[in-house]
Amino acid sequence: MAEASTLVGKLETDVEIKASAGKFHHMFAGRPHHVSKATPGNIQNCELHEGNWGKVGSVVIWNYVHDGEAKVAKERVEAVEPEKNLITFRVVEGDLLKEYKSFVITIQVTPKHGGPGSVVHWHLEYEKISDEVAHPETLLQFCVEISKEIDEHLLNEE
Repeated sequence: MAEASTLVGKLETDVEIKASAGKFHHMFAGRPHHVSKATPGNIQNCELHEGNWGKVGSVVIWNYVHDGEAKVAKERVEAVEPEKNLITFRVVEGDLLKEYKSFVITIQVTPKHGGPGSVVHWHLEYEKISDEVAHPETLLQFCVEISKEIDEHLLNEE
């Protein structure tokens, strides 16, 4: 049996945006159903399955396109820290769990020091079901793309 350490991984990236940290955070915490308006090519829909938007324990279902394929992710909100502009989602059902035993996405937005704009920090934590499964680098790139499109959308709303 393979060592668990080869299956467990973390990927992180930072994306600089022009929008405020609070506005970007609110897009995922308060109104993720608007994310599809900001990035329709990547996210088709986000629906509240149970609970309330942006509340711990709530479950949302995302319909998205990744690597040219339509996919679904059912995620439970595990943490919301408005003062830190942080939200954590755990994938509980969907396409990602075909390749990963667990998958957790944390989004934290921090105001840029000494100027306008913010930095979106994406943190993906996962455990692959086998060594044959690739690390989710393309998913990290997907996160970068949607960050930029949401940023543009938020700036156009002002």
